[in-house]
Amino acid sequence: MQVPVSTRLNGRVLVVTIDNPPVNALGTEVRHGLEDALRQAQDASVAAVVLLGAGRHFIAGADIREFGKPPQTPFLPDVCNHIEACAKPVVAALHGSVLGGGLEVAMAAHYRIARTDARLGLPEVNLGLMPGAGGTQRAPRLIGAGAALDLILSGKPVNGARALALGLVDRLAQTEDLEAEALAYANDLLAAGGRPRRTRDLAIADADAARRVVTDARATQAKKAVGLFSPHRIVDAVEAAIEKPFEEGLAVERRLFLQCMASPQRKGLIHAFFAEREVAKVPELAGIQPRPLERVGVVGGGTMGAGIAVACLRGGFEVTMVERDEANCARGRQNVEKLLAAWLARGRISSTEHDRLLGAFITTTEYARLGNADLVIEAVFEDLKVKQAVFAGFDRVCKPGAVLASNTSYLDVNVLAAGTPRPADVIGLHFFSPAHVMKLLEIVVADRTAQDVVATAFALARKLGKTAVRAGVCDGFIGNRILACYRQVAYRLIEAGATPYAVDAAVRHFGYPIGPFQMFDLAGGDIGWAMRKRQAATRDPRDHYVRIPDVLCERGWFGQKTGQGWYRYAPGSRAGEEDPEVLALIEEERRRAGVTPRAIDADEILQRYLAAMINAGADVVNDGIALRPLDVDVVLMAGYGFPRHRGGPMAYADEIGLPKVLADVRRFAVEDARFWKPSPLLARLVGEGRNFASLNAAH
Repeated sequence: MQVPVSTRLNGRVLVVTIDNPPVNALGTEVRHGLEDALRQAQDASVAAVVLLGAGRHFIAGADIREFGKPPQTPFLPDVCNHIEACAKPVVAALHGSVLGGGLEVAMAAHYRIARTDARLGLPEVNLGLMPGAGGTQRAPRLIGAGAALDLILSGKPVNGARALALGLVDRLAQTEDLEAEALAYANDLLAAGGRPRRTRDLAIADADAARRVVTDARATQAKKAVGLFSPHRIVDAVEAAIEKPFEEGLAVERRLFLQCMASPQRKGLIHAFFAEREVAKVPELAGIQPRPLERVGVVGGGTMGAGIAVACLRGGFEVTMVERDEANCARGRQNVEKLLAAWLARGRISSTEHDRLLGAFITTTEYARLGNADLVIEAVFEDLKVKQAVFAGFDRVCKPGAVLASNTSYLDVNVLAAGTPRPADVIGLHFFSPAHVMKLLEIVVADRTAQDVVATAFALARKLGKTAVRAGVCDGFIGNRILACYRQVAYRLIEAGATPYAVDAAVRHFGYPIGPFQMFDLAGGDIGWAMRKRQAATRDPRDHYVRIPDVLCERGWFGQKTGQGWYRYAPGSRAGEEDPEVLALIEEERRRAGVTPRAIDADEILQRYLAAMINAGADVVNDGIALRPLDVDVVLMAGYGFPRHRGGPMAYADEIGLPKVLADVRRFAVEDARFWKPSPLLARLVGEGRNFASLNAAH
């Protein structure tokens, strides 16, 4: 049986090795092993201790398998306190991931040596938590309150060199042999008469300046972390490090940590964490190998095509962009160059990387240049005939086995596949705008798509750093199909008496970064208008249709790009202002439709908005468009702004109770039974006393 913590004596130094694959997580057995090692360190033969992590990491944090379970002794705060209290100098040797509890262990050690590739961070805020084993008390003492708050509130790790500059580590390893260098460091300390140097005994540098930093951080989080719980508790805990003795500060940290543990936000964020990992597990891909993937072709150099090209370049692919003429080729290249230049200016890439990426990119008007591409992606206008023409070009020039992909947002991928003699090679890759930034990638699997093509799409997503979700074929797939439902609710709300600005405010208060009408202006109203016109011929005349957004578009009010949409925009500004002309237009359309406006408060806005979203999500799962409810959660969080701390709409529905959601849908159905038709899946789960999580578990 593997021992998660082993010890051996090297001269007078006790080498303690944590070996708990794959990331040396701080599970119960590891904590017990560290306590046992500290007892061994009391032996007279031991003069110093070195803490090492086996494999690729020091300690990557807590054991996620213990999340949600009752904590077991020894508790990590006690382990860290015992490390710090050790009477022999303790050196932590850091490499790979040194995250969360792993960094708290390292800070409890007396000295730290790190490789330059080490990643040191306290990412608990991303799970709705905060450091709970002394991190908020030791970090300010080591690196100052400002740097500590940056580290803890951002959740972003720093590398070994940055950690040295901050004072988080004492020495950088000069070779790959970290154990040898840590042993040499320990022996150097002993030779110099080095004693334990306890972080708890350090004074906070410039306490008055630290207090100002805390005041500023509190003001920043009041704007940045609206509705979030743990960031504000983190600021409180760091303030305690400044104002209170160490033991009292630890007690404050523990109390605040337990409050975070009890918060529904912690549950939502942990669900999001697991869902994003689970969503890549697609049963049909078990044992399926992807096709080779080195060269990518992109047809179309507009906003989407350029973003896709840049994402693929950054993913390590050679990219050939095809446009219809030289002028559009020049425009496409300029679009790509502009995106790469912005990355360079922000320090996202080096000048060397910038030049390398441009060197891997070519533009051409010749489809024949796609002949050696392993994957081709069309990113042209959202029109079926235009896309079919592009696929006809693929048929002429693409090599056998090349993956033929469409970046459609709504169109039927089965129709595109049916128009080519190689339907097994066809797949939908729905990137989200801006494609080089947005994490979500819907992988749309047509009826005849080969399994290795699906596997290739998921392999592409991994290379691009995207969160990939498998979707079936329907109008809008997962995300846009659900969007169509809650967008209709937004339109109905303003027709019934709400203003666009009240709807946006209610949705922002729930936790969205922006409201639906702000989003429509950002994306461009003409996109949705084109889709609505396409659907007009098949729209059931019994459906209640709100004309207000069409009237806006008929006036050329498409949002930010035209300076006017649901909001009015000053030249060069993205900050919209409420527009009296829009309110007058809405009033006029209400009169035309014979609607007497009524007062609608924020609670009703949210009830209708979320009930429609959840009900549509249940239909998407029921129809097999999404594999599981968690797939819906990931799509809505990663692509549509659903507040991450609520875990996605399906997890949120479980939190408030499916009977309540179903009751809301049925209550609204009294006024429009066609639109507010309860999902069969929602009704079935309520009848069986189950929730959406039970379906996730079934997979």
